[in-house]
Amino acid sequence: MNTPQTLAQKLIARAAGRSHVQVGEVVTCAVDLAMFHDSSGPRRLRPMLEELGAEIWDRRKVVLVLDHYVPAQDSDAQQIVQITRDTARQWRLPNVIDSEGICHVVLPERGHLAPGMFCVGGDSHSPTGGAFGTYMFGIGATEMLGVCVTGQIWVQVPRTLCMHWSGRLSPGVSAKDMMLHMIGRFGMNGGQYQAVEFAGEAVAALSMPERMTLSNMSAEMGAQAGLIAADETTVAHLRQCGVSEDRLHDALQWRGDAGAEQERFDFDASELSPQVAAPHSPANVHAVGELADVKPTIAYIGACTGAKLEDLRAAATVLRGHQVAAGVQLLVAPASAREQAQAEREGTMQVLRDAGASVLGNSCGACAGYGATFGEGATVISSTARNFRGRMGPASVQVYLASPWTVAASALRGRIADPREVLA
Repeated sequence: MNTPQTLAQKLIARAAGRSHVQVGEVVTCAVDLAMFHDSSGPRRLRPMLEELGAEIWDRRKVVLVLDHYVPAQDSDAQQIVQITRDTARQWRLPNVIDSEGICHVVLPERGHLAPGMFCVGGDSHSPTGGAFGTYMFGIGATEMLGVCVTGQIWVQVPRTLCMHWSGRLSPGVSAKDMMLHMIGRFGMNGGQYQAVEFAGEAVAALSMPERMTLSNMSAEMGAQAGLIAADETTVAHLRQCGVSEDRLHDALQWRGDAGAEQERFDFDASELSPQVAAPHSPANVHAVGELADVKPTIAYIGACTGAKLEDLRAAATVLRGHQVAAGVQLLVAPASAREQAQAEREGTMQVLRDAGASVLGNSCGACAGYGATFGEGATVISSTARNFRGRMGPASVQVYLASPWTVAASALRGRIADPREVLA
């Protein structure tokens, strides 16, 4: 009788051409898709490929996204962007997404992911793909070189740490709060470079954008992958993204077996309050009320964890009919051009502008430390994933991480504020 398998084991086994794999076993996996961007891609990969005299194993399985250095702010950025565009033409890449949003958002948005796939990305937040029942993780340039030449990569089959959430979230409490709570509990190495799987009633109730936030920030918990089993919500979302039925016909099989060996941790979503990570670590987590005396000068709604369409709608719900507090600058950088266009059509962006928001480009921007970073001595409440010292501006910048709900409420109140106070 075959031993029950976790979702991680099933995904890796498929990629390895096996029926089963064991935890700790080292296997070679065929890569279904490799994603890299203007920072991690051509400027690093092209010289190495040229030195080897090698070519990309399958151009159809590569997606290149320009999102870090666009719009170019200086001559160095201009050079990197030019190298990226020139290389895309030289390599004849069919899948290039240029200045239309953040890689982790536009990749599934364009229908590149589906349950059962095994993918790698040249970015630490590549585990975002795990929200779609895909095994996806971030790798460095040398590993990406190997993938580009061979179409393969080896992995050690991970243990699964199951984060089981019962109950339902309260209004104004979101997946970002769930993730900050877990990072605060386990620390930034709590995932032990294993597979973290999110499960339970509260996770099943989340929309796909919210699930993406969980999988994305599994990186902040030190996981290799952040997985969520595919269900009808997954399938419906991917259909809207243009994924064909033949790629979805077996989607619901991508879940772990009953009795599969895993380490389980239990949480109650109904007891969760808004969470805030204080400088300078995503693990420095507090309940929102503990930081009510902090007065931000900038409220930033941006990044792959905090500026998707649903995030923009959350902020608009808080800010509708109001103005941000005096002394607070509200900056909004929508995660994708398509989602911004929808937010424009439905009036969400106008609500944000009416409240005093300045709208920035569809890029990683301040989150990645490129372009619109923050000035000396700024105190920032941000929907981004990281708040390391010096990442988003000078070392004097103090960055607090929170959900878009909390960022918007804090902009409105002029202090770090519980969004439930505004929504009441």
